[in-house]
Amino acid sequence: MATVKLLNDAEAEAVPAVKAVFDDIRAVRKSDFVNNFWRGLANDPALLERTWEGLKTVMMAEGALDPLVREMIYIAVSTANGCSYCIHSHTAAARAKGMTDAQHAELLAVIGMAGQTNHLVTAMQIPVDPQFDVAGR
Repeated sequence: MATVKLLNDAEAEAVPAVKAVFDDIRAVRKSDFVNNFWRGLANDPALLERTWEGLKTVMMAEGALDPLVREMIYIAVSTANGCSYCIHSHTAAARAKGMTDAQHAELLAVIGMAGQTNHLVTAMQIPVDPQFDVAGR
């Protein structure tokens, strides 16, 4: 259960700053659907706008990483952070961008392996090899 009110469309329409962001979400995504994350953030219009602009910059702008890779990274980070909502929403977005069942299975294998080895290295406090120290290059 949410800890904040999820603004419905009528409530969003009543706040010009929220309406503007919701309209942009619909236009950019070419869909009438505004998901609950944005509806919760709408309680703070400045945070809503800042977060939406940041997401567009990172996830939708042209760049060296293709959109599917970005979504898969988002799934991995969301898994590490334990964000069920983000895992579900970004898995849906990745599938919409063409992620196959085989790619999803490999992604889960990488997430699982990285989690395991990260925990082992942390538990053993293994020092970084000089060859891997990117700060020293």
